[in-house]
Amino acid sequence: MTIFNYKAIDKEGKNIEGVMDAKDKFELYHLLKKDGSTVVSATEAKDGNNFSLNNLFPFLGGVKAHDKITFSRNLGQMIDAGLPITRGLSIMERQAKKGKLKNILHDLNDSLSKGETLSDAMKKYPNVFNTLFVSMVRAGEESGNLVLALRNVSNQMEKSYQLTKKIRGAMMYPAVIFSLMLVIGVLMMIYMVPTLTSTFKGLGVALPLSTRIIIAMSDFLKNYFLFVAVGVVALVMFVIWGLRTTLGQRIWDTILLRTPVIGEITQQINSARTARTLSSLLSSGVDIVIAIGVTKDVVQNSYYKDVLNEIEVAIQKGEQISAIFVKHEKLYPLFVGEMVSVGEETGKIGEMLLGVATFYEDEVDQKTKDMSSIIEPVLMIIIGAAVGVFAISMLGPTYSLADAL
Repeated sequence: MTIFNYKAIDKEGKNIEGVMDAKDKFELYHLLKKDGSTVVSATEAKDGNNFSLNNLFPFLGGVKAHDKITFSRNLGQMIDAGLPITRGLSIMERQAKKGKLKNILHDLNDSLSKGETLSDAMKKYPNVFNTLFVSMVRAGEESGNLVLALRNVSNQMEKSYQLTKKIRGAMMYPAVIFSLMLVIGVLMMIYMVPTLTSTFKGLGVALPLSTRIIIAMSDFLKNYFLFVAVGVVALVMFVIWGLRTTLGQRIWDTILLRTPVIGEITQQINSARTARTLSSLLSSGVDIVIAIGVTKDVVQNSYYKDVLNEIEVAIQKGEQISAIFVKHEKLYPLFVGEMVSVGEETGKIGEMLLGVATFYEDEVDQKTKDMSSIIEPVLMIIIGAAVGVFAISMLGPTYSLADAL
């Protein structure tokens, strides 16, 4: 069992807070709903004494996204073909290569043999099967349509994986170029510039300001390289720590949303994730209140989490959730609210949200392609400018000296 701190609205409309034991958030929502309360927020109580390598390095306990997509798709197809879940898991275990996934498949099968449900067995591996995955599988088990739930899970993860892959791909090229520029620049400052500096000093010529600045930077790097290296590492660690705090995350989210071009892409990415996650959950039969709670865990930006919190409260009051989306059009484009409104009127919110997700995923795809096309010439200009400034600063005095001789 897990201890959760929760905030909710009781059947009389009063705000309440409390602590409750539950297997997961899915069960917590159900328990409070039986009492007539609606959950506003729920967070797992952290034990400050718990320490593990998985907490420090989450990737150590993970399984590749592609493997999880293949797992959910293949298991769904096997069940649809009439195979028992345990047999399907056994087949995939034999096919899996040695490693984390193979061990997990074995443990899942063992848990099922002891009478546990698939969702309960998956919950033992939160680094592999997140809240979204477990919630959709549990909804499929309760509705008797596990095949559809697994299909929705695989589609959801695949779209999210492809979206993330495209964004990383667009940023990889400039990251590599800037890294190479930095390394080459440091090497030139440490080894090349001092050679030219000794020549200038020996001749006692007057140097331009840009040359003196580069020489000063070179001297500083050469004399205090260890301190600079330690300082850079400390700065990186401080930034990483800062981003893990509430204030740091808020500042970072604000920067992302207000940066030209990046802000629009951030808006579309979060809109697509919200729409697809809600669509997948609702299509799998998950209650809308629970679906909103799970979506908050998927959406990373704190501003979007605030909007989803507001939607939870609106549902309790009987208000239309489309009005909340329209109210926050600076975060969710007006198109999202209008499509949700149509879904509420027709009773097809899941289908409308799926259309929204597809639209914004295509928009992000196109924008990342455009960014890749724009970044290349911009980088060439930056590199050319940097090389030009260095050449003029360091070689200009040399040519002047030669002319004087």
